[in-house]
Amino acid sequence: MSPSSTTDELPATERPYTHEMVVVHRVFRRESAFLPRLVRAVPDGGTARARKVADSLRDYMSGLHHHHAVEDELVWPLLRARAAQDDGPAVRELVARMEEQHQRIDRSLAAVTEWTPLWEQAGDCIAGEELALALDEHRTALLEHLDDEERLVLPLIAEHLTVAEWDLVGRRGLERIPGNKLMLALGAILEEATPQERAHFLGKAPLIGRLLWKAVGRRQYATHCRAVRAPLNGE
Repeated sequence: MSPSSTTDELPATERPYTHEMVVVHRVFRRESAFLPRLVRAVPDGGTARARKVADSLRDYMSGLHHHHAVEDELVWPLLRARAAQDDGPAVRELVARMEEQHQRIDRSLAAVTEWTPLWEQAGDCIAGEELALALDEHRTALLEHLDDEERLVLPLIAEHLTVAEWDLVGRRGLERIPGNKLMLALGAILEEATPQERAHFLGKAPLIGRLLWKAVGRRQYATHCRAVRAPLNGE
């Protein structure tokens, strides 16, 4: 769900380009839908396949954790301090709601974290179904948060944060991605991006990053997707 106040257009320099968040959210929406299906597609005792899916699951959880940690550090305090001057209790209540949703998502991932090693070790179908159910519950909590954030919070960010402050949010998130995962992260963002969105995100990358993407990143991401999603494609 994209908020009515954000567009697919290139950013205006005087306002934060909050549509970036919508594009990043697509990654978590897509992967959270794939993961329970991938777990359920592993045959009983399929430990090699379970390890591959579990690796992707850990990457997903790490990415989501870092994404929310940056918001907790750099977004909520600024909104609470600035927007509350104009809108008072309503903004404070909204920020508290976002923080509570982060906590609810963390609790849902605790169950995922508990079941993942049990399932991964033996590829047991019973543990796999428990893990898939935990992932289903996680996705319900996640989608509620993403919808609320896009609809209610992004307009406040556009109004109350500077371009420099918003750019710092993006840079801080990038810094927390391991170097050997950068091309996969970029591919995940670009997978469903429009031409305008692709141009924007690639334009923000340094020249070496753009060259690496064209030379090896695209193939690396395509190979990764084929390997991980093969059971869903009948392979």
